[in-house]
Order: sequence, then C-alpha cells, then structure tokens
Amino acid sequence: MLEIFWILLATFVVSLISFIGAVTLVLSENLLKKILLALVGFAAGALIGGSFLHLLPESIERSAAGDLNLVFYTTIIGFILFFALEKLLWRHCHERSCPIHVFAYLNLVGDGVHNFIDGLIMAAAYLTSFPLGLTTTMAIAAHEVPQELGDFGVLVYGGLKPRRALALNFVTALSAVAGGVLGYYFLHLLGNMMIFLLSLAAGGFLYIAASDLIPELHKEKSTLRTGVSFITFLMGIILMLVMKTFFGG
Repeated sequence: MLEIFWILLATFVVSLISFIGAVTLVLSENLLKKILLALVGFAAGALIGGSFLHLLPESIERSAAGDLNLVFYTTIIGFILFFALEKLLWRHCHERSCPIHVFAYLNLVGDGVHNFIDGLIMAAAYLTSFPLGLTTTMAIAAHEVPQELGDFGVLVYGGLKPRRALALNFVTALSAVAGGVLGYYFLHLLGNMMIFLLSLAAGGFLYIAASDLIPELHKEKSTLRTGVSFITFLMGIILMLVMKTFFGG
C-alpha cells in the first residue's frame, strides 16, 4: 500500500516542473519575444529527440520481435491522428496574426499523452522496487525540465497569455498523476497498450515538430536569430541524448 503513496508523491512533484516556465514571467515582453523563437527551436529538437531516443526505443524494447510492425504502424497512426486533429477539429491558422495557433493545443494533447505515459512508467518502477522508482523519477524529472520549458515557449509563441499557458501546462502535467494511479491498479492488464501509447505519442510529437514548429522557424528572416534557433534545435536533440546516455529510458 506504501507504493501508491510514493507513486502519487512522485507524479505530483514531476507535475510541478511544468511551472518552470514562470521564470520567463520576470522578463520584459520585448526580451521574451526575442527568446521565444529559440525556445520553439529547442522544443522541436526535444520532441524529435524524445521520439527517436526515448519513446520509440522504449516501445521497441517492450515489444516482441514479431510486434515491431505494431510499433511503426502505431507511430504512423499517431502522426495521422494529429494531422486529422489539426485539420478536422480545428481550423489551422497560417498567419502570425491568428489569436492562438492550433499547434499550441496540439502540443498540450501530445504532452498530456507523454505525461500520462510517464505516470505509468513511474508506477511500474515503484511497484518493482523503491530504489528503481526513485531512480526513474529522477530521470523523468531531469527529462521534463527542458521539455516543459520548451512547451511553455510553444504555448506562448502559439498565442496564449503566459499565465494561462502556465495553468494549462500544469493541468496537462497532472495527467502523470492519473497515469500513476491507473498504473498502480491496472498495469497488469495493460499488455500491449503501453507499446501502443508510447508509439502513438512518438508519432504525435514528430508531427508537431515537423509540421508546425520547424516551419515556424523558417519564417524568421534574421540570419542571427535563425542561427540561434538552429543551435537551440540541436541542443534539444543533444540534451535528449544526454538524458538517454546518463539516465536511460
């Protein structure tokens, strides 16, 4: 019974990391606008790195040799699903004057799935042993710090007010708690569902990065800002690689 306490505590603490974007609130609006493009580049790199270095490898590791097709098919389904969400549920806005860019909402959906999966993974780790649970929590927390900062940048760049972006980011982050609780009670019944969720999130993240974020970077005409955003894009990928190397998962 003690495991549920640690699962709830760990997932809630990790959810609080979503407020890291608050550090940008002390910056002037002019300075914030200047760094937003860099944050978008960082987020694009983190999403791509997270998909290829974390979500897909974890999904493949959990699948049997004959289930590899399930991983790749589900990744494609995730990509298509997010495309459909953008085109069918919301009207995509290609102009910077659009009040709120749809990719801000899509990022919330994708991040919610990702955080939910994190909750499931933490639940599985704590149910195995406390040391493994603690190590897993530290790894996920280290992974979330740069990603949540990038997510906040995407939401504000997409047109949301900073305080609303923080609130929505936190609500989305709480899906980790839901994942932890669900994992505690039903993990033994999930089976291939974990493979499906991991691959689905990977496909969604790849769509957001490739279809929405990277094209936004192409709109910048300043050579200096373009160079900076490209560097932060690479930093996002590299940081995901560092997390993979030192923390695994």
